Amino acid sequence: MDIKIEKKPWYIRYRYHLAGGAALLALIVYALVLSAGPARLRVDRDNVIIATVQDDKFMEYVDVEGVIQPQLTIKLNTREAGNVARVAAEEGNMVRRGDTILVMENPDLLRAIDEGRDEWEKQRFGYREKEIEMEQKSLNLQQQALQTDYELARLHKSFALDQEEYKLGIKSKAQLEVSEDEYNYKVQDARLKREGLRRDSAVTLIRRDLLLAERNRERKKYERSLDRLADLVVRAPIDGQLSFVSVTPGQQVAAGSPIAEIKVLDHYKVSTSLSEYYIDRVTIGLPATIVYQDRRYPLRVSKAVPEVKERMFSVDLVFLEGMPENARIGKSFRVQIELGQPEQAIVIPRGNFYQATGGQWIYKLNATKDKATRVPISIGRQNPKQYEIVSGLKAGDEVIVTGYDTFGDAEELIINN
Repeated sequence: MDIKIEKKPWYIRYRYHLAGGAALLALIVYALVLSAGPARLRVDRDNVIIATVQDDKFMEYVDVEGVIQPQLTIKLNTREAGNVARVAAEEGNMVRRGDTILVMENPDLLRAIDEGRDEWEKQRFGYREKEIEMEQKSLNLQQQALQTDYELARLHKSFALDQEEYKLGIKSKAQLEVSEDEYNYKVQDARLKREGLRRDSAVTLIRRDLLLAERNRERKKYERSLDRLADLVVRAPIDGQLSFVSVTPGQQVAAGSPIAEIKVLDHYKVSTSLSEYYIDRVTIGLPATIVYQDRRYPLRVSKAVPEVKERMFSVDLVFLEGMPENARIGKSFRVQIELGQPEQAIVIPRGNFYQATGGQWIYKLNATKDKATRVPISIGRQNPKQYEIVSGLKAGDEVIVTGYDTFGDAEELIINN
């Protein structure tokens, strides 16, 4: 006898198809949900650097490379024109004050010196001749005055005798008057001669001073020409290192031409260049530091040249309390120039996030530290180690500061431990 087989319900018959369809539908829904939500990226914790936002001291400074240079460099110029006869010192030599560096020749100057010497001799002999003439004239005038005084004294005695004889009736009144007139004339003559002698003495003194001044001018002119001869030998004005010599034997050199430099090695400075961005903030007196082999060497800005070349300007710094033992001319050191006093601020370490985001946003970790989400931030000042956070973060927050070149456009980062 046949057994009647009952037909199974459709959902039993097609259960596998329904299960597959449901799974496919769930997959589509999941994909749609993922595409509609934020872009996510999984990253390993070891491949990123996570930093903690801190409320800490912030020091704004510039970290640049500085080069050791001598604090004083003397430029040597020729005082006289001439031909280079001999270069006595070579580049790099240490020289002492007064050492000969260069010897020159100038035949025209030698001829001028000879002519000056001849003129000086001529003036000297001429002065002596005129001096003798003035002395002789003065002696003649003195002789004349002496003779006049003698005649006056003789007439005075004669007139006194005539007066006595007149009283005794020996001489007449007319004879007395003649004697008196002759005496009075001699008195006036003696007075005029003494006045002439006095004036001649004054004129003689003035003339003597003029002649002496003229003679001294010629002497000084001759001595200056001798000094010019000495200037043909260029000597070191100070102890130091001869850095370069720019002339060769036989070369014609004009007066005032630069020929050499001497670097004074007693004191050094650090020279560097900064971006024009800092030109209004770097002033003389700002503190700076060189850190070398775990030791700090303080410096001070001694000069800031306010001229911008290729968007840079020059700055010189001097050491305050010693300098590194291996400091040599031309050696480089990292210099930190402070632009202000330390201030309390919200800060994070530097990282490549700034280059990727322009400082507009950063990935901030959640409380469980397994996910990081973009958050907008505002960055203020910066130094080679830190950024100042103006808004968007608070002390204690944790952020990702590196790895941004691999994150793409991900809105969220899933942190894999």
